[in-house]
Parts: sequence; C-alpha cells; structure tokens
Amino acid sequence: MLVVVTGGSGSGKSVYAEKLLARLAEMQKGQSYYIATMKPFGSEGQERVARHQKQRQQYGFITVEQYTRIGKTGIPSDGTVNVLLECMSNLVANEMFDDGNIRSVEELTRDITSGIEQLYTNCRNLVVVTNEVFSDGSGNGNGYDRETLEYIRCLGAVNRRLAKMADSVVEVVYSIPVIIKKEQNGGIV
Repeated sequence: MLVVVTGGSGSGKSVYAEKLLARLAEMQKGQSYYIATMKPFGSEGQERVARHQKQRQQYGFITVEQYTRIGKTGIPSDGTVNVLLECMSNLVANEMFDDGNIRSVEELTRDITSGIEQLYTNCRNLVVVTNEVFSDGSGNGNGYDRETLEYIRCLGAVNRRLAKMADSVVEVVYSIPVIIKKEQNGGIV
C-alpha cells in the first residue's frame, strides 16, 4: 500500500505517518525503515533531526539517510519491508539544488517519481510525507525568486503524481487526519 501524508509545517503529519507505518508493520509483519531526506544544516537542523529521532525511537525503525536518488536506498528488495519516507519537500530541494545544475521541473519530476516507483516495488507498505506549501497566500508568486517558484512547481508536480499513484492520501490539519483519497485497504488509514 502507498499512502501520501501531507500537511503544513507543525501540523502533526510526521507523528501520524510514524504511527500509521507502525500499525501497518504490526499487522503485516516485516521490518520497518525510515528514510530521512533532510540534510541537517546548522543547529536548528540538528535539533530538528534529534527531535524526529527521539520521536520515532519507540517504533524500532531502521534509519537510512538518503538525500537524493531515492530509488537507490539499499533496503531489502524482497517486498516485505515497510518504509516511511520523510520528507518529499526535502528530497525535491536536494535533487533540485544539490549538484548546482538546476534541471527542468519535468526532468526532476520524472526522476523523483521514478525513484519512488522503484522504492515502492521493494516495499509492502510505503508511507510518504510531504509538505503543503501551496496555500501560503502568495497569489501569483510575487516576492519569490525564480528558483523558489520552480521548486514549488516541481514539488506540486511530484505530489500530484504521488497522489495519483497512492492508495490513500491524508492531509493532517492540527493533528487531525483528513482523508482525501481512500481505496480499499481494510480501514487502516
């Protein structure tokens, strides 16, 4: 099962996604992996990573740091693992700006979603966390530089493709999960 979990900053989406994957892993067995995509820059980044590590400690996830090329994580490919990917917005930024060569939105979208598809073929369950950055009231994007607008456009394109692929899409609002899309999955989401 592929579940996309979205929400604004501080919405509770990470906690929801971790609990969801833990429930799925308990019901269907198999090892659980946490793929961390955030490169920790500065003390604020280190604090955020430490907070997330402490938050998920109780679940026994194996953490894999994978900042780019998400299809090449090295997790077992036997189809029995459960994976939480945190977070798509970091992955898109890493892919877009990491090597200094800014690629087109179309190329990035294709490469990132292809990597997700490759990862998903190795999983029993894949939960992908992403950010809702599209409701900031910026209207036509005035005030943002070209790179930021391209980033927002790319993340939007990736999120749309993921939502189409997903069995379920959940938006977490103030720690309350709101089901956007739900296919038959036994009521787990």
